[in-house]
Amino acid sequence: MGPRWKGKGAEVKALADPISEIVRQLQSSLISSNSRGLLSGTSVLLKADAELTDLLNRACFGRPRVTSEKNEQWFQLSMEEAFYLQYSLKCFKVVDHNDTELNNDELWKHMTSRKENFPILFKAFSHLRSKNWVARSGSQYGVDFVAYRHHPALVHSEYAVLVLSAKVGSANGRLRVWSDFHCTLRLCGSVAKTLLILDIEQQQNFAASPSCLDNYIVGERTITRWSPEQGREEKVKCDPS
Repeated sequence: MGPRWKGKGAEVKALADPISEIVRQLQSSLISSNSRGLLSGTSVLLKADAELTDLLNRACFGRPRVTSEKNEQWFQLSMEEAFYLQYSLKCFKVVDHNDTELNNDELWKHMTSRKENFPILFKAFSHLRSKNWVARSGSQYGVDFVAYRHHPALVHSEYAVLVLSAKVGSANGRLRVWSDFHCTLRLCGSVAKTLLILDIEQQQNFAASPSCLDNYIVGERTITRWSPEQGREEKVKCDPS
């Protein structure tokens, strides 16, 4: 199942403005402005000026939040997005309610305490982003992420992504029996998405710091539903003579 572009010219626009270049511009802008995000529960709030707002929207990081302040725009970043910007891209810092900057280990500790499977979810998120896929929440489809080839305004998401790990015991309890596969594949088919399984192989049992990510191996599998009609033999016409 290939990309489904939204309207004429969408593919041309995407090719002229690749996600990799937009993220590079966002990284540069965050560094030059010494941006800092405010830790708020399971998300991070980032104040943005007009330039940064444009880059965050184009790079698909965070979601804009409406405030009473007309001249200011705030973005709400997920934990995976915020940690990716701080740890992987090294372009901004997260602060707590006391305005104290959190280093990578401190931020990691907070996020793993709020979400038990954060290590494997972040590994999957960073894996997709490093390949220049736009990864957004897939909760509305019952998966972890949906992956877009470019900005959602230009193209529909191609993959519904489930993140699994044997060591988390598939604590999420998904895809353990055949009926789970059947239901998930039917759902993916109904919304024109391919099911992508990211298997995270953990080489160690503890995740005390983000350095453990170096020992995680990501395996990719796409699973599609087989249709009986595709396997039927074509009827052969017999020559009566």
